Amino acid sequence: MKQLILHIPHSSIQIPLMEGFIVDDDVLQVEILKLTDWFTDDLFYSKEDIQVIAGFSRIFCDPERFADDKLEIMSQVGMGVLYERSDDGKIIRNINPELRERILTEYYWPHHSKLNIAIKCQLEQHKKAMIIDCHSYPNIPMVRDLNQDADRPDFNIGTDLFHTPQNLIDISINFFKFRGFSCGVDWPYKGSIVPIEYYHKNRNVQTIMLEINRKLYLKEPTNEKSEGYSEIKAITMDFINTIRACL
Repeated sequence: MKQLILHIPHSSIQIPLMEGFIVDDDVLQVEILKLTDWFTDDLFYSKEDIQVIAGFSRIFCDPERFADDKLEIMSQVGMGVLYERSDDGKIIRNINPELRERILTEYYWPHHSKLNIAIKCQLEQHKKAMIIDCHSYPNIPMVRDLNQDADRPDFNIGTDLFHTPQNLIDISINFFKFRGFSCGVDWPYKGSIVPIEYYHKNRNVQTIMLEINRKLYLKEPTNEKSEGYSEIKAITMDFINTIRACL
């Protein structure tokens, strides 16, 4: 059976290794509340598809970032693959080469290995692999966000020029427009994950990112579910089913 690969990198709140952190737990909990894509492991749950979920907080290691900081624009603000600064720019962790190598070896690369295995299996069985990169975002821009436009859409579709076909973009835009929601394209966030092994090498690996504005399902700025949660979960599942039909 053809399956989507649902990549869910930012739903966890676990920090498995405290080495390097120089702030107390209260500071970390503020960052976790702000930066976690709350409940995306549930919102994007599909028994028909393959979920690849990071088991650690993005504050600890962000599998969505390039491992090489030279390639990662967010490393310029201390939020590369291993976050060293908070959203407001304060130093929260010191990373030495040994610690960096340990975290990448024990956490980052095993996560990407799971993603690669899922892609490889779909390519071998069906000659095509489709990734939905599953995220959410706050309605008010964070300090470090590259896009500070306060008029954020309800949903955002992230694309890659090489790996996201135009018909997939069009289907996604029409999906949300038909349901009365606003939808940004690479706004306020750009891109969609493809592992480095396939990145700009294999067009049969396709990807699209879906980001949900947290105002639709949370009582921001808390992580408490709002009355709209069930509706947004149903819409997300409908979107997943619509994309799967494109396989």
